[in-house]
Amino acid sequence: MSEHGDQVPGYRMIRMEALPEAPAAALADVEAWQARKAYPNVLGGGGAVFGVAEELETGGWKIVSFFSTPYPQGARDTMASTFRGLARTAEDAGDTATQREWLRGAERLDWEAVDEVTVLDRRFRVIRGDQFIRMGPTGPEPPRPSDPDPAKVGHGYEYRGRTTGFVIDPYTPTGMSEGILRMELLSLVHAPGTTPAAVRRDSRRALKTHPGGVLLPAEFTAAEFSDGHWAPTQMTKSSPQGSRDALTNYLRVMAPVMEQLDEETKAEYGRLADRIDAERCDEIVIDGCRTRIVRVERLVRVGPDGPEGPRPSDPDPELPTAVQEQQLREEGVFDGDRVLSDEEIEQRRIAEEQAKEFLRLFEEQRRKREAAEDS
Repeated sequence: MSEHGDQVPGYRMIRMEALPEAPAAALADVEAWQARKAYPNVLGGGGAVFGVAEELETGGWKIVSFFSTPYPQGARDTMASTFRGLARTAEDAGDTATQREWLRGAERLDWEAVDEVTVLDRRFRVIRGDQFIRMGPTGPEPPRPSDPDPAKVGHGYEYRGRTTGFVIDPYTPTGMSEGILRMELLSLVHAPGTTPAAVRRDSRRALKTHPGGVLLPAEFTAAEFSDGHWAPTQMTKSSPQGSRDALTNYLRVMAPVMEQLDEETKAEYGRLADRIDAERCDEIVIDGCRTRIVRVERLVRVGPDGPEGPRPSDPDPELPTAVQEQQLREEGVFDGDRVLSDEEIEQRRIAEEQAKEFLRLFEEQRRKREAAEDS
């Protein structure tokens, strides 16, 4: 659908279907429309995220990796890991020439901060996605009934989600509600004074360089209402249960160690975690603050040459792995003969004690869940 009619480039098209044929898709489209009324405001959801996609000969780009890395370098490292996996496959097949090509690509990524690499005529790119949440009078939108949530309590990590393998192709038809949301999100830019000038400038430039876009499958995070606003407290997960499990892991394992909780507070946190497990609830009050599992929409912008990569203003503080290791060696961090200071010795002792306590609490939680599953 476009004011340009049939002459619009494919990457700018948004093809809408009046009603998806599959019942599940039709239900999801209805829920998306209802969300527009209950949660009418669309807000930024925590900054850009990055992943890796491969261009397909048949058109579009297939996501080949985890897509929640907050910095481009994390996606570059993932691309290098992908290349090494392909090298192992070639080695198993006895194809040493192909193995060397993939390893050469991985080694380049170990040393260079490059966002696109072609190996054996296969093109891979680090791509960025903007995150958004819907907000209403009661706060951010929680998971919808149609959002896949198949994992059992404590097994959210087993659900890999729908993002890896997803094909970014604006020409693929979509439901009416998703199509309208795409049009809304594609027109958004940072308002004056809300971000640094470079960030706003890049967002305005993207309207021209990457005017099309595709919505990825939704992900989920926990957000806390504090000091009058909602803020995410964890990285996004592939399912609501994955986010619940991360929250209960914080309550049972992370908080007691990192925050040095007293026994009374630890017991209270444990009861809250038990309630989340028992009810699979999406909202709970922790220390007087509302905490909610929140639905996160993610948009990848697309231009004539495919999906958008990192912008100049995107934070990118991490170095390629080999460069980082070289710098640490030059600083003497890996020097086995260096004598540690008293402060460094104490820091190591504290870290070891914390690690032991993390493991103890983690094993305690694991045994408790296994016992509940067996009963």
